[in-house]
Amino acid sequence: MVSSIAHTGNWALGSFSRRSDEAVFPGLVSTDRVLDLSAHAAVGNPASTLDLLERWDSLLPVLDALAETSPPGDWIPLGELDVASPVAPRQIFQCGANYRTHVIDLAVKHHDPADGRTVEQVRAEAAAEMDSRLEHSPYVFLGLPSAISGPFDDIVLPRDGAQPDWELELAAVIGRPARRLDVSEALDAVAGWTIVNDLTLRERVLRRDMPLLGSDWLASKNFPTGLPAGPVIVPRASAPDPSAFQLTLKLNGETMQDESAKDMIFDVARIVAHCSQVATLLPGDLVLTGSPAGNGLVHGRLLRPGDVMDATITGLGAQRTSCVAETS
Repeated sequence: MVSSIAHTGNWALGSFSRRSDEAVFPGLVSTDRVLDLSAHAAVGNPASTLDLLERWDSLLPVLDALAETSPPGDWIPLGELDVASPVAPRQIFQCGANYRTHVIDLAVKHHDPADGRTVEQVRAEAAAEMDSRLEHSPYVFLGLPSAISGPFDDIVLPRDGAQPDWELELAAVIGRPARRLDVSEALDAVAGWTIVNDLTLRERVLRRDMPLLGSDWLASKNFPTGLPAGPVIVPRASAPDPSAFQLTLKLNGETMQDESAKDMIFDVARIVAHCSQVATLLPGDLVLTGSPAGNGLVHGRLLRPGDVMDATITGLGAQRTSCVAETS
């Protein structure tokens, strides 16, 4: 259990239970206390945060009023509750290779000195390639909702996974059905922001038996507990500029990732708009926006049982997850 969540704005939205074996309810969070929204007729006694996101635009002023006027006795101390993923998404859109420095570092890491190029040449070529990508579209694939876990749950490392790696990411939470959005209107479809850590089994990213088919995202991601989300959804109105976010991940207290969202190649609006051109976005969907430099493969230090990760994004709270071995 956690006693407080440092978030920007007057309130945030989350999912909670009084015990881990009890039903999860949607709650309004104000730092160290939670208002059980399932008991409030003003918002329709919602059973989940998805119920709220389905009516996000109309409920925003109601949620603002509840945060301001609910009597102190209606709130539950956060420390008495377990924190679950703030949303159970129906679709997860994952943008890959979207931080310039991250992709350049990986190119250098995979460089074969036998090809005759210096590290400086590899870095310069990768930088030029990243700059040219803006002429094209974001690279987005789909994740499975079954991989989602809570922000303080254990991460169960697959027993047949050789190179488990972390990938801290900003996720946009969709707040209305959306199709074929223009970039200029894309952020209007975003209800708010949350933290995710999109773990990857690096050895499974490329299909070496069928190289022409490229990346295998089903096998390299999507293992149960491999996508911790939360702790809360912070409304976009409280954090209107996603480029202002700073993403920081520490492994056993040592900083591994610490990067500004300004290093994104495609900004959030471009990514959301692109996804809406391909599919219909639904309330509660997560749109992941890529991971910054500092993944384990570059550090030469991958995850193992006993590791503890602390992940933060400015104003969105923090995750703390422990890695354990799969035993069954």
